[in-house]
Amino acid sequence: MDFKDHWNLDTALKIVRNKAVDSKLWAEAVEWLLLYGPPEIVSVLLQASGYATDQCFPELQPSYTHDGSPVYDAADLAESLGMDEQEVVRILKDKEQSHKLFRMYHKDDSETVH
Repeated sequence: MDFKDHWNLDTALKIVRNKAVDSKLWAEAVEWLLLYGPPEIVSVLLQASGYATDQCFPELQPSYTHDGSPVYDAADLAESLGMDEQEVVRILKDKEQSHKLFRMYHKDDSETVH
């Protein structure tokens, strides 16, 4: 069963609104909404994510894609998160593969993520 089929809009929104749900389940619901939710919900979540990133990781300075989406360097992400860069890249590639997406950008042999 594909990740898309694990949720529907109503269920994902109920989970996101529930204050008692565990963080892993909440994150999965948000991830589903970002990938498959309606554009207005995706927009709100991306704005909230950008705000949270700015507040929690002010040292992260994104570049921007042609459509204005922020792009972060994997090494910078790893440093901010206190993780090994290869582990960050592995997690991101696993997400790409499981969702059949391509969001890693390669520029001058450095990996950046969107």
